[in-house]
Amino acid sequence: MPTLSPTAQRVQQALIDLGSAAPIHEHAEACRTSAEAAVVLGCSVAQIAKSVIFKGASSGQSILVIASGANRVDTEKIAAIAGETPGKANPDFVREHTGFVIGGVSPIAHLKPGKVIFDQDLLQHDFVFPAGGTPQAMFRIAPDELLRISGAVLADVALVA
Repeated sequence: MPTLSPTAQRVQQALIDLGSAAPIHEHAEACRTSAEAAVVLGCSVAQIAKSVIFKGASSGQSILVIASGANRVDTEKIAAIAGETPGKANPDFVREHTGFVIGGVSPIAHLKPGKVIFDQDLLQHDFVFPAGGTPQAMFRIAPDELLRISGAVLADVALVA
């Protein structure tokens, strides 16, 4: 197996430490969007477990939403769950709090862990595919295992059109 980049290796070690055997795979193509990742992985966009980072308006801490790639996140629902308004997180905030760049944010192994919310729609799949710390790194995991290792609150987060 090829050597992982240092950032992907940090996520791989976190997976091991959390009791998960899910291996990270780094691909030649960068997958910065759910649609790009689905094409590379040969799965549905709904199976991509995207990490959306918000900045808590009152606490200043991160709010991570692990959402189905097919869903837009409803910020009013997030505010009710998090107990504060979720604000836009700029790239510097994301990097400082997670240790990852946008497009490669893993749902685990954050430098400054904050609140974590898990999209209930991910549970309808046998497997989901989160980022593994870089835009090229991803892993395959059962959604209930991802929910467990992320320590997230399970909720309805989808924006209904």
